[in-house]
Amino acid sequence: MNALAARITARGVQPADFTAPPEPSGLGASARGQQVLDGHFLVGGRIVQLPQGTSPWDRPMPDRALRNGMHGFEWLDHLAALGNRAARRTAQDWTAQWIARFGRGSGPGWSPALAGQRLRRWTGHALLLMSDGKAPARDDAFLRALAHHTAFVARRWDAAAPGQPRLEALTGLLLAALSLQGMAGHVPAAKAALVRECRARIDANGAIPSRNPQELLDILVLLTTAARALEDAGRMVELAITEAIEHIAITLRTLRHADGALPRFHGADSATEGLLDRTLAESAIRAPSRDGRAMGYGRLTGGRSTLIVDAAPPPLGPGSERAHASTLAFELVSNRRAVIVNCGAGAPFGADWERASRATASHSTLALDGLSSARMGVTRRGSAPLGDGPRTIGAELEREPSHTAFLLSHDGYVASHGLTHLRRLDLSRDGRALVGEDTLVALAPDDKHRLERVLARAGDHGIGYAIRFHLHPQARAEPDPAGTGATITLQSGEVWALRFEGPARLSLEPSVYLEAAALRPRATMQITLSAAVRDYTSQIAWTLAKTADTPLALRDIGRDDALALPPL
Repeated sequence: MNALAARITARGVQPADFTAPPEPSGLGASARGQQVLDGHFLVGGRIVQLPQGTSPWDRPMPDRALRNGMHGFEWLDHLAALGNRAARRTAQDWTAQWIARFGRGSGPGWSPALAGQRLRRWTGHALLLMSDGKAPARDDAFLRALAHHTAFVARRWDAAAPGQPRLEALTGLLLAALSLQGMAGHVPAAKAALVRECRARIDANGAIPSRNPQELLDILVLLTTAARALEDAGRMVELAITEAIEHIAITLRTLRHADGALPRFHGADSATEGLLDRTLAESAIRAPSRDGRAMGYGRLTGGRSTLIVDAAPPPLGPGSERAHASTLAFELVSNRRAVIVNCGAGAPFGADWERASRATASHSTLALDGLSSARMGVTRRGSAPLGDGPRTIGAELEREPSHTAFLLSHDGYVASHGLTHLRRLDLSRDGRALVGEDTLVALAPDDKHRLERVLARAGDHGIGYAIRFHLHPQARAEPDPAGTGATITLQSGEVWALRFEGPARLSLEPSVYLEAAALRPRATMQITLSAAVRDYTSQIAWTLAKTADTPLALRDIGRDDALALPPL
């Protein structure tokens, strides 16, 4: 139907000139733009390598993420950020080649969401893409393509999946309708649909069903772009849109780590550097939620340390294809350096990495050996939804003058083993010490009977489990000779010491740090506390604290380009 609509709306379309091009809404990276010119760059989480002088549209694109990234023109933001003559020429050539090859409605790029993305980027970067009268035929083809895209998205936006894909389509349509001559008639319908989507997909607390912080940021970018375009055109911004922006901004401020990044849960990846702060600044919302809770996450702050914990059930069933078994996992950031992280989203590196990254063992929490707290269902193709997982989550906030703590629990292992996971996370007021306690316990009589049966099958070895602390790649860990702890040294010079009490064995093991902006998974380490359940209760207490010789304040102003933008 999309292909048919694309061909139908191409008939008799006339060029639509600009009344006033909108401001660019993308935030690219000039270094990425230079990589595009050098013939190798990342798009859609995949590496694209092009010999000099060739067209990207001649390259096979068997991967869906790669096709979406290329045909959604996300690389255009990076060329615009570079902005030199070569970047402009490349952007114009590749856009003209796309229009010549696919502009009549052929190819894989004719979905409402991708067409909306192209509209948003083409209108936003029109000054880069136009030839200033030097190539009138090419400019005419570009303006005709804009009119064609506007007609197509106006006809097919409601075929996009609810949530971010539909918002992509509607935002692109709204920008084009506001900035192109003769297209203003599409504004009322686009604005009304945008209002309905805000009310249906964003709740009163600024949360979305996927609980993916990165997706929430992408939605905020779209809504602020739409609101700014309406304001610039002298049109009223509906209350539902401004309320959605306000609620989302409060949630994202709550989830923002001390280093300016979002936590890596449920498919979230590192956002383009500066995008979160720029978008929050545009929203004009300055304060996080008062109780440190947002979208099922809990936030503890002390000094210049932040801890964010997943304190809600994971999304289950349809729509949970990117959800992770991360319940009660946490991340810790000190100043501008990540200390404890989750592995991240593995989708950019293939199906095997994606499946592994969603497991509980890829997160900084407790996991039974060989079992995640939520289990993936079966699918014939694509990503599998979570079909089973924790249903009951306990999350209580405790505030004291010297510390703030979360008391947490989940029942993800009750059905299989009769065990409830209890976790206490206690961050000191100065942010220098995190005290934790992890307990596996059989609470109800039925749980104890189930545990007894599992223990009988397990024999003397008991039920193995491990508490994992995944480290950022630039954090260096060394176990002490006695095996009673480990030290973690950050690039800033901070030194953290991990100590524990209980029947556990400490080891330092390999781990990975997954981010779409990297060519391959980055090697890192994890500290693991391994133990076994042999009775109704097993408990391990641990502390993660800055050493006494670590200063209260460190001068840490050096820009870490390798962290912000990993080289290809």
